[in-house]
Order: sequence, then structure tokens, then C-alpha cells
Amino acid sequence: METTLQEKKIFDTLKKYGNNKSRLIDILHELKNELAENKKAVRKILSEKLEISAAELDEVISFYHFFLFGKGKYNIYLNTSITAELKDRDKVKKAFERYCETPFNSVTQDGLIGLYDTSCIGMNDQEPAAIINGKIFTNLTPYRVKELVQGIKSNKPVEELMYENSGDGNNSHPDVNSMVYNNIRRKSIILNKDYPVYSFLKKGIKEMTPEEVINKIESSNLRGRGGAGFPTGLKWRFGCRVPSNHRVIICNADEGEPGTFKDRVLLTEYPELVFEGMAAAAYATGSDIGILYLRYEYLYLLKFLNKKLIEMQASNLLGNNIEGIKGFNFNIRIQMGAGAYVCGEESALIESLEGKRGEPRDKPPFPVEKGYLGYPTIVNNVETLATAVKILHFGPDWYSGFGTGDSLGTKLLSISGDCKLPGIYEVEWGIRLGEVLEMCGAEDVQAVQVGGPSGMLIGMKDLNNLNSIELMKWYKPSGMMVAEKFFDRKLSYSDLPTGGSIIIFNNSRDLLKEVVLNFMSFFIEESCGACSTCRNLPYIMKNKLQKILNGNGVKKDIEDLLSWGKILKASRCGLGQAAGNPILSSIFNFRYLYEKHIQSLVEFNSEFEIEKAVTAYSKFVHRKPVLYHLQ
Repeated sequence: METTLQEKKIFDTLKKYGNNKSRLIDILHELKNELAENKKAVRKILSEKLEISAAELDEVISFYHFFLFGKGKYNIYLNTSITAELKDRDKVKKAFERYCETPFNSVTQDGLIGLYDTSCIGMNDQEPAAIINGKIFTNLTPYRVKELVQGIKSNKPVEELMYENSGDGNNSHPDVNSMVYNNIRRKSIILNKDYPVYSFLKKGIKEMTPEEVINKIESSNLRGRGGAGFPTGLKWRFGCRVPSNHRVIICNADEGEPGTFKDRVLLTEYPELVFEGMAAAAYATGSDIGILYLRYEYLYLLKFLNKKLIEMQASNLLGNNIEGIKGFNFNIRIQMGAGAYVCGEESALIESLEGKRGEPRDKPPFPVEKGYLGYPTIVNNVETLATAVKILHFGPDWYSGFGTGDSLGTKLLSISGDCKLPGIYEVEWGIRLGEVLEMCGAEDVQAVQVGGPSGMLIGMKDLNNLNSIELMKWYKPSGMMVAEKFFDRKLSYSDLPTGGSIIIFNNSRDLLKEVVLNFMSFFIEESCGACSTCRNLPYIMKNKLQKILNGNGVKKDIEDLLSWGKILKASRCGLGQAAGNPILSSIFNFRYLYEKHIQSLVEFNSEFEIEKAVTAYSKFVHRKPVLYHLQ
């Protein structure tokens, strides 16, 4: 039987990846067009060649956001994050629908354009933003949308729809994506380019044993920068203790937390520092496999980053016997994600790397014992690895001169929302939140989301005992006077730990309707569905909040929300455990906003509407509704 062009593409792709089902995500990325054209035929061949069932294939395909859509010639993904909403996303969305002549989450009749909503794409400092065929378009306006759609309808290549940005974007690599600014606003020890690239690999590494490398990282008290804050040196030590033929270093570049974009900037401006950090970790732990897991939203960085890896291999900074050190064999490959926030959790990330749904694993065993393909695996954040290189070069004593107490060093902050200067700020741990707000030009501040939706909405905890009327009178006109009460808190592991996201809201924002509902929708969308708690409770909690906002709430509803939030802590991973935080932290710090919507009566079912109930009943008995109005 003659092989069709589609079948040839499938067989060639399978051959490229050695018919290895653990590379299923890569295979599906390359076959997205074929899947859109004839999903049944692709599934049949993949199932036979990879020896996995069609049901298993469907499980993987349906799990990842970017495998479900993309059926147009031009596929437009418009970000739904809160920062986009604050910057008139709704106007941009309506403009796309008007000029494309199709609603969102559909394809035009001629198959030219697909319009889709998508979660945060890491462009919070330049919203509204969209991905069009893998390229990023930022600071969108209705007029810019009109230009883009006109170009698309003229069948222009996506590259021709872009133009060079202008301004203080600090983008030293405009060839990566001319529409993306980096917005580095403040530098310190990590973003300071006082370090000749690869100095540790070329010189310092020969002066240290692997044990000495681990000792230096442990002495520095470097903690993971992804949010959890686990001691980096301890993780490296655990990772090299388990006997194994192979060990793995994974760089987690899947920053999907709305409001976070620091990894995007590090990978654009300091990729050598990140890759050198991976190599240093490999030397310390005896690892020979390196993988950078890059979120699909950063596809535009792939070619650029691969070029850096090729340069390292040509200079013997990757490969066999690196820099002449016998037995130091280490290579790095880049694995693209496919659109799943939960893959930021290290065990879910490993599942994805193995070609599966990104569902978190039960622990123990921990990845350092049994991770990728069963090998001991160390997973570190982008910022953590970059920081480790500077520590190995300048020393742990130098590093301990920054920060405070249990929080040494610096932290990269991704600042967005209602401020004049959104962007990346490198600050020392221990900085006051109020100082952060001054730096970025935030005025008339009502609240700050620290740590993204899974973090805390900072408010007036001390003032909850005041009644709602008094509080509203005192709070609204006083602006920064209130800030002195709650913005005096410090960014540190002992007070306000954060993975780096800082989102600011001024007094014009409705925190419950605009912010909390948006965050809850995000968690509902991004749940992997494995745990019944995370699968159900965020949806129920959002509906309860909507009931309160509709004016049908009673006092018990607030207590229900607090109670359900505790049940969420039984979820398997951090996403599920934090999925109620938008509601919980807003009740804790802004309870008066809930109470002003609450009805004074409590002993009745506030959701029962007699007219609707009688009307529904009449449909079954074929009678006109009879309404008895209580006098």
C-alpha cells in the first residue's frame, strides 16, 4: 500500500525520536497539524508504533491546552490573566471577534483564523498580550488588532506582522522576539553583568571537588527560588546519595503562575548563567542528563536557547569530559511543555517529560530518590541555578552579605498591575513591601497580591474588628495611610515568602468581582482533576462567592468558604492546596468586602426563588404558573 504524505510525516517523526513513548509530548508537538487534519489516523499509527492504547493517547492530548486547539492557519491565543483584564483585555477581545468575524474559542468559516482564550503567557508587564503562531504580540489595542487581522487576511507571514519595539525595554536580543520587552528596572548581584560567562566552568570547577561544590552551596544557605524555598545544597546532597547508573538535572522553566515573568527575562538576557548552573549542579551530583523544561508559551525562545547549547558543546562546556575533566559527561536538551500550569510542580513536570499527563505523583519516593525514568533527579528553578553560579564564583561569605536572617541573598520580583513601572526588580530579601511599591511607582494602592494567585492578597488584617461602615469611611479616602498598616511587612521566608510575583491593585478595582473571581477561574481551568478536592471545591467556592456577590449571601456562606478551604489542604500537590487561597486570603484581609454583600437575615434559604421554582414545575404539569404572593 502506498504511503501518504501524512503517514510519511508521522513515521519520520517517530523515527526521529526512536519510537520512544517517553518523548510523546515532542512527537505530538510535531504532529499537531496532522492531528487537526485526521486525528483518528494519527492515533492509530502512534498507538501501534509506541505500543500505547488509543485511550492513553487521548488522555495525554486532552490534558494539555495547546493540543486541544490550533485548528486555524493562524491561531491567536489571548491571555486571560488579571493583569490583562486591568489593561482593557475585554476591548481587545471584542476587536478580535469583530474583525475576525467569529467568537472566541472557534475557527472562522474559511479555516483561516482560530481565536482562543488562554491562561497567563508570562507577559504581565506588557498586557494585553497574545500568541499568534508561536510569536508574542504585546501591548495590544483595538487598532493594533485591526492591523493584525488585516495582515492575516492578506496571508502575510507572522514575522511580517511584527515591528521593532522602541523604548527602555532592555532587550539585548531583539532577534528573539521584537515585540517583547524585558523591562529590567533594578539590578543587584544576579542581574549585574560583572561575571564573565562560563568562568566557573572554565576555571573554578577545576579547583573544587564535587563535595566542595555542594559544601559551598550549603554554606550559602541558598534556598529554592521557585516559591517553596527548599535548601538547594541539601537537595543536591540528597540527589547524589542514591546509587544509580544515571542522574538527572532538570531546570524548571515552566513559570505559569499569573504575574510571574522573571524566568522569561533570565532566559533571554542571562541564558549562559542558567545553563552553567545546570552544569555546576551536574558536576556536584555526578549527573549526566540535563533537561530544561520550557513552557510552551515561550516557544519563541527555543531557537535562541538551542543556539546557546550548540555553542557550549562546540567549546567543550557540554558533552564528554567537559573542560578535560575525566568522567564529567553532561548534556542538556530542551523539552517544551504544552500548556499546563500544574507542570510547574516538580513531579508533574517529570510525568510530562516522560510523555504522560502532568499529574503530580504521590510522595515518597521523592524525585531525588526516583524521578525522571526512575533515576535520581534534581529539579531546580531558573533563578536558583543562576544564583548558584554567582555563589560558586564569589563565595558564600560574599552572598551572606545580602538579605537578612533566614533569607539571604536577593530575589527577582515580577511586578505588574496598577503601577507606573512594571517589570523585573532584583531586591534584597527583607525589603519592606512599601519600598517595593515606591520603586515601581504604585499610587492609591488598595491591595497587593504577593506570590501570585496561590499567594496572599495583602490587606488590613489588624482592622477586621471595625464594623464595615466605619471601615469604609476611614479606608477609602486614606490611600497610603492604610498602606502604613499592612505594607510594612517584609519579603522574606519568615514573613512574606514569594516565588516573585507582585500584582498591585489600586482603589478603583473591585477586588472580589475583578480579582478573586479571575484567580478562582484560573485554578478551576488549570486543575489536573486527579484529586476530588481540587477538582470540585474551587468550582463550588467560586459559585458560593458569586452567590454572595449577587446579594443572596448569608453569614454562614463565609464560614462555609473558610471551612472548604481547609479541606483543600488534603489535595496531593501545591496547586490544589493553594486553590482556595484567593478567597481565603481575601476573607482574612478584606472580610468587610464580603460582609457588605451579606443579607442580615440568616434563617432562610437565600438561593430559593419561588417564581422560578413554580415556573419550572408548570412545564411538567402543562399548566400556567400560579404565583401566591405573600402579604
